[in-house]
Amino acid sequence: MRRYLRIVVLCLGCGFCSLLYAFSQLAVSLEEGAGGGGGKPQAATASWLAGGGRGAARWAGSADPGARPGWSDRCKDFSVCYWNPYWMLPSDVCGMNCFWEAAFRYGLKIQPIERMHLAVVACGERLEETITMLKSAIIFSIKPLQFHIFAEDQLHDNFKGILNSWLLLQTFNYTLYPITFPSENAAEWKKLFKPCASQRLFLPLILKEVDSLLYVDTDILFLRPIDDIWSLLKKFNSTQIAAMAPEHEEPRIGWYNRFARHPYYGKTGVNSGVMLMNMTRMRRKYFKNDMTAARLRWGDMLMPLLKKYKLNITWGDQDLLNIIFFHNPESLFVFPCQWNYRPDHCIYGSNCQEAEEEGIFILHGNRGVYHDDKQPAFRAVYEALRNCSFEDDSVRSLLKPLELELQNTVHTYCGKIYKIFIKQLMKSVRDRYERPPKESLKTSIDCPGVRTVGVYGWKKCTSYPMKTLKLFLSTINMPYKPHKKMSL
Repeated sequence: MRRYLRIVVLCLGCGFCSLLYAFSQLAVSLEEGAGGGGGKPQAATASWLAGGGRGAARWAGSADPGARPGWSDRCKDFSVCYWNPYWMLPSDVCGMNCFWEAAFRYGLKIQPIERMHLAVVACGERLEETITMLKSAIIFSIKPLQFHIFAEDQLHDNFKGILNSWLLLQTFNYTLYPITFPSENAAEWKKLFKPCASQRLFLPLILKEVDSLLYVDTDILFLRPIDDIWSLLKKFNSTQIAAMAPEHEEPRIGWYNRFARHPYYGKTGVNSGVMLMNMTRMRRKYFKNDMTAARLRWGDMLMPLLKKYKLNITWGDQDLLNIIFFHNPESLFVFPCQWNYRPDHCIYGSNCQEAEEEGIFILHGNRGVYHDDKQPAFRAVYEALRNCSFEDDSVRSLLKPLELELQNTVHTYCGKIYKIFIKQLMKSVRDRYERPPKESLKTSIDCPGVRTVGVYGWKKCTSYPMKTLKLFLSTINMPYKPHKKMSL
């Protein structure tokens, strides 16, 4: 009886394997018939001419090896099935062996990675500020980031050296661009207000493949995940193309309502140091203006606008943005002051109610307050994040010393409300770095840059519970082998 039972079990096992093999071959034939296959990503270019030109991106760095020349785009093509005695795949294939691939092929849903796009313009002595801003973005953000860094040529090597040392974090990509203006007026645009600041006006025309973008000045610090301000894009109505914060909360100390010699948005104008943009809408929209009866597109409007108002504007490109949204108020989404908190919100006493209630979300240290003693509370936060590393313990340990340092600033108006500087920071650290471990142990997603030889060649591109895996292996009398990593 036992002999017959063994024969039956053997036959069932062979039939099961045959079924899996047939299923695998059918899936491969269907994919090949559909002509599936991923193309290689094309390098982004920034140009004023259709065929390329002086605005082309000069160098791109990436935490994703698939973005570098010579690296294969892994974990995306499961159409090739291999079998060998060692249950391992060739080094250039991310798929699993035939057994596992057939079993789980249609359980693997490869979703495109949604990246949050962040742009900054750095000229002159702004390297350290920019690096600190990027570090604050990386530390707290959840989704992967794509940095678009516009910088003078002499700063490119410095950016490469620092950012390349961070690529092991695998949480961001970056691209470096030269400073690029329309050739016929490049000198005039570059010297408008601060060096290179007006570059932000041309981002929709340069980054043509980017749908949405968060632009920030170099003196910005993120005290909560970028994911949160990025989510405001979903709150735009059908006419809104950009979001900014008011320049002032208190009209009695406002600049635009007291001194401006040009139109401006709302009661006190808007500040462009933090600007969230739906650039697809910006490129498509025809804008009302006071230069012609006809509506103009974004790229056609900028130079005539500068020529008309260049003798009346003080804050350069920010003034031009105020003029544009004065004539198109329905196109602007205004977010609260806690998303762009500046010394003006506390220098004469606190006047940002949202920050008092919930804390500061994004700190904007304009007027050089990170580098002098005029606003020591701002400088304390900047120094803490500048000296912080990406180690979990370093991020957790920055709070207590920072709070002690802020307590020494209570002789200033901003220091008297120092708790708003760390309220969101404490929440961000707690949410990002102090979550209790999950009860169920799962394999991690570990594809880019490392080939993982795991359970008989099963690559860690999925997250099946380990207990389930061990149980299944035990039923087919195969020992569980822990994962080992081999560098490429």
